Amino acid sequence: MQTTLTPSALAWPWWRKWLFCFSCLYLLLFMSPWTWLSSVPGFATLAGLYGDAESWLVNQGNAHLFHVKDVLVPLNGSGDTSYGYAQLCFYALAAMVGATLWVLLDRRRRNYALAYYWLLVLVRYFVALSALSYGILKLFALQMIFPPLSALATPLGDLLPMRFSWYFIGYSQPYQVFSGAAEVLAGALLLWRRTSTLGAVVAASVFLNVMMMNLCYDIPVKLFSMHLFALSLFLLVGDAERLLNFFVFNRPTQPAWTPPPLPRRWRVAQLTLKTIFIVLFALLPFYQFYQQQATMASGPPKGRLTTGVFEVEKFDAPLPDSLRWKDVIFETSPTGSILTTDTLLRQRYRRGYFAYTLDSAQHTIDFKKMASDSLPAFTLRYAQPDTNHVVLRGKIRNDSVFVALRRQKRHFQLAERQFHWLSEANR
Repeated sequence: MQTTLTPSALAWPWWRKWLFCFSCLYLLLFMSPWTWLSSVPGFATLAGLYGDAESWLVNQGNAHLFHVKDVLVPLNGSGDTSYGYAQLCFYALAAMVGATLWVLLDRRRRNYALAYYWLLVLVRYFVALSALSYGILKLFALQMIFPPLSALATPLGDLLPMRFSWYFIGYSQPYQVFSGAAEVLAGALLLWRRTSTLGAVVAASVFLNVMMMNLCYDIPVKLFSMHLFALSLFLLVGDAERLLNFFVFNRPTQPAWTPPPLPRRWRVAQLTLKTIFIVLFALLPFYQFYQQQATMASGPPKGRLTTGVFEVEKFDAPLPDSLRWKDVIFETSPTGSILTTDTLLRQRYRRGYFAYTLDSAQHTIDFKKMASDSLPAFTLRYAQPDTNHVVLRGKIRNDSVFVALRRQKRHFQLAERQFHWLSEANR
């Protein structure tokens, strides 16, 4: 009687072993599982040391080999900086060299079936972590915000594609929650081996959409979203034959191969680690976001001026026309924007954005480029005779300034929550 060999007994050709070794090293460098607990004090030091060492190697590799840019811009709000590209070049080079040495030094090994299985487990948890992180944000409609007054007052043609797409999703809270639920579903399914194939299919569908949005709307998370989509496909590669037989060729298929069961003490450790993962990366963030939502819903923020769009009735200051204020917007949070090109404020879409802090005792308002700035760009005294008028006076760049503001009865149709089952005309 002919017996079927298990994957662990099959001999792999050299090219397949090399591909596995390359994939293993590249993915370990990219996922950096030793940094997942960087928020924990003990692990934070280890993650910091690893980050410093990697940064040095990436910069050295760029200076002598990659030449992506003379001076690398580190990762910031954008994941597609010159450092990000040089980092991927370093990962690929290190994986190529490491895989070659690995195969040569370990050429007697028949295959890496067991190591491939555990690599898939690690990739599963990484994709699940990413899906849960983004999905929980969207479940509470916190990733993309509803267009604020400053955005509504900005001409559509001045918006960049990324911001336009951000407001497109943020406008509809139900749509954002729906997309977040899909990501959370993918993450939850990937946490369990029995549902991991379905989870990989859902994750591939979700991250294909995310990747295409990032590519088509110039959203600066292209590299990461492409990797998440590729990792979702990587999880499906081992099941490709089974999936094709079932969905395409209408043939019977066999169950997926699994390694021999672990000893009892290892199963307990495995269950403990999975529980810790779920608590740290799923339940705890969910609870934190719930608390954040409850705090936001408890009442309006304190220490802010009357919300609205204000026209400048009077602006007395020895400033050129380009720096003069045309209108001022105060948002529901202590932030706002001014129609001016003054670089003391954060310039975006032809408006100067600011955060502010009120001192109700001194009747002063500190204008800052960013809320995190320790020093204000300038400070003015304020008076609020009624909810429709604000008066500011003080100095900007040592020039005396007097500004009288009056609230406009500005109405934005987009700010209305519009939905019509019955639409008699194309709106």
